[in-house]
Amino acid sequence: MLEQLKADLKSHINPQKTEFLPYFFKTGKGQYGEGDIFLGIVVPDIRKVAQKYPDLPLEDVITLLHSKYHEFRLCALFVLLKKYPQNPQKIVKVYLSNTKYINNWDLVDLSAPGIIGDYCRTSKNDEILEQLSRSQDLWKKRISIVACYAYYKHGELGPGLKIIQKLLADPHDLIHKANGWMLREIYKRIDERLVEDFFKTHYARTPRTTLRYAIEKMPKARRQQFLKGTFS
Repeated sequence: MLEQLKADLKSHINPQKTEFLPYFFKTGKGQYGEGDIFLGIVVPDIRKVAQKYPDLPLEDVITLLHSKYHEFRLCALFVLLKKYPQNPQKIVKVYLSNTKYINNWDLVDLSAPGIIGDYCRTSKNDEILEQLSRSQDLWKKRISIVACYAYYKHGELGPGLKIIQKLLADPHDLIHKANGWMLREIYKRIDERLVEDFFKTHYARTPRTTLRYAIEKMPKARRQQFLKGTFS
């Protein structure tokens, strides 16, 4: 079954994407995706293949997750998402034991809310997110931020603002973007005032990228006030 899944994935290779994706995901020397290998398969096609293999044995899913090919790892995460409702605790354990292979922003963003975020929310166990946020690893920190989307889409704040505040001064641009994205979700889905008050307290140390992402849904005039620091 595993070999058939791999063959199915490879049947969707697009040579133009093979050339483009390594550039898009920053795989050059010293970049965040250094050394990652792309076959050239787009996300919708990876999803379609994953949908066909919900019964792939868990040991084979883990093998796929350990692949050198980015698209194989993403497919493994989509299969884990399918398996998650059957045994949440086991899938979370597999996920947390293999975070070294969840090593680019799309892999994090497309899997963390539905597995880690959902588990923490439904089990009322924020400690997993707190531990991830304390890591020195870029991807674990991004998991801790983005996983909180599982709370926001249900109108709940959870530990989100606390984690964003903790990682606000992180030096990496991908953390700045994740923080801004999640602040925007809080603004849209929960309470606009929470985000405005957050910036009133933390404006001076907020990276510009975080601010720009966070205020995208504000009315234009209000957005300009935050950009210029003239809000009250």
